[in-house]
Amino acid sequence: MAAVSNSELNEATPAQMQSEPIAQNGSMSVEGTGVQSEKAKAKAEAKAKAKAEKAAQKAANAAARGQKQATPTQPDENDPLKDKYGDAERIQSQQITKRKWTRVEALDKSVENQTVLLRGRVATVRGKGKSCFIVLRQRTATVQVVLFTNDTTISKGMVKYASNLSRESIIDVEGTISVPQDSIAACTQSQVELHVTSIHCISRADILPFEVSDAARSEEEIREAEAAGELKARVSQDVRLNGRYIDLRTAANQAIFKVQSGVCQLFREILLSEGFQEIHTPKLIAGASEGGSSVFKFNYMGREGCLAQSPQLYKQMAIMADQERVFEIGPVFRAENSFTHRHLCEFTGLDFEMAINEHYDEVMDVIDKLFVYIFNGLNGKYGKDLATIGQQFPFEPLQYQATNLRLPFQEGIKMLQEAGWDADPLGDLSTELERELGKLVKAKYNTDFYMLYNYPLAVRPFYTMPSPSNSQYSNSFDVFIRGEEIISGAQRVHDPTLLTERAQALGIPVEGIQSYIDAFKYGAVPHGGAGVGMERVVMLFCKLDNIRKTSLFPRDPKRLTP
Repeated sequence: MAAVSNSELNEATPAQMQSEPIAQNGSMSVEGTGVQSEKAKAKAEAKAKAKAEKAAQKAANAAARGQKQATPTQPDENDPLKDKYGDAERIQSQQITKRKWTRVEALDKSVENQTVLLRGRVATVRGKGKSCFIVLRQRTATVQVVLFTNDTTISKGMVKYASNLSRESIIDVEGTISVPQDSIAACTQSQVELHVTSIHCISRADILPFEVSDAARSEEEIREAEAAGELKARVSQDVRLNGRYIDLRTAANQAIFKVQSGVCQLFREILLSEGFQEIHTPKLIAGASEGGSSVFKFNYMGREGCLAQSPQLYKQMAIMADQERVFEIGPVFRAENSFTHRHLCEFTGLDFEMAINEHYDEVMDVIDKLFVYIFNGLNGKYGKDLATIGQQFPFEPLQYQATNLRLPFQEGIKMLQEAGWDADPLGDLSTELERELGKLVKAKYNTDFYMLYNYPLAVRPFYTMPSPSNSQYSNSFDVFIRGEEIISGAQRVHDPTLLTERAQALGIPVEGIQSYIDAFKYGAVPHGGAGVGMERVVMLFCKLDNIRKTSLFPRDPKRLTP
């Protein structure tokens, strides 16, 4: 290998230096692929290191979705307004200050120029130069909160602090209510805004698994964005349910569960006014209350126990104890391996039972009054919440009548058959047939709510009273909203001999329900009742597409958390 002189090395072109490596002894290798000085190599390494450090710093400074991780939590000690902002001490019931917090929903023009104290979540935050704009959310109500640097009441440090608050953090803000020249369309309290004089963070939110604003977006918004070539995030059902405590913060979900609460309140009100009393029955029982295999079994102190599939047996025993009219709002458990839009393994039952004098029509009369009262109450008292739900999940108002339609089961089958459907007069209605019958009923009678009575006995529980005119049918009924069943009810068997026969015929071990059967041996009152699925009522009244939307923390075959 020939050596290369220093002069020749100095005259080498850059291309030659890159294509010919330098030998370790200081001479050039003719077999190498490039030439590079140690100085150039060190410079390249330094440049690469600087680039990596810059990238790492950039990543460290940026949190998901544009939020900054390195944020000021306390004011500058030299700021004369340092007491007006910063993260508050942990609230541990240390003091009672007698301060008064105002509800966001109460803010309007009538409180202009008044000083108010608010607590809420940071829905959005936007800092720009010497200003910061925050949308503060409190349940479904929102208001704009503003800070403008003036060095008198708002310092640069306050604006910087506010601008770096993470979304969904809990803050206390105090300030003066002002009426802006233009209304603020993005906020529910669109006629006013709050000019801040102090701002303190009560609890900082970590990086979110998904944005509340994304979870609150309607399908229509997403479709419109896609049509315009824009990309809007769609939060899947599983992601929502995994972070349900965040998903529930959306305006629509807040409203859904206000409506759910309203259903229970109205159910209770009307039944109390009709002479019913509320009871509370056991959920740990010795045998299946509905029959079939859809029962959760467990070891109860060395013997087999079951979770109640309904309060059915105990409602009836309460009637035998002369309580005459009873109702309960409580959990119901069904071990159904169903993954449909309307089935859950645990739901809330709205149940009632009552003594009857002659006919199970008396039970349907109560149901008619009950649901007209609930529907009227929802439309009257919860109109604002229904409108909020409709913004994300648009729906047509439920059509119902002052006295609601009652159809014999056989007539319903006839309507389906005349429309070309294969409907078994002695079988149950499938989900598809229920929906089709609902459409036929709506077209013919202009109602989304109706009762179908005189069901085949073979598809009803063992405690259902057989029809006196045809032993293949029963004194029972279902109630439907928008073509889906929400209620199953009937006259009950109050004869202990017949009750035993019916249980045995359906394969129910009599020993597990013997105490129930015994209740009818000592003078039994004719009676009937019904069970309502609360979540289904809300789902169908609001025409939602999945029952998981109306269950606070749903339990289905795959979901046991959160």
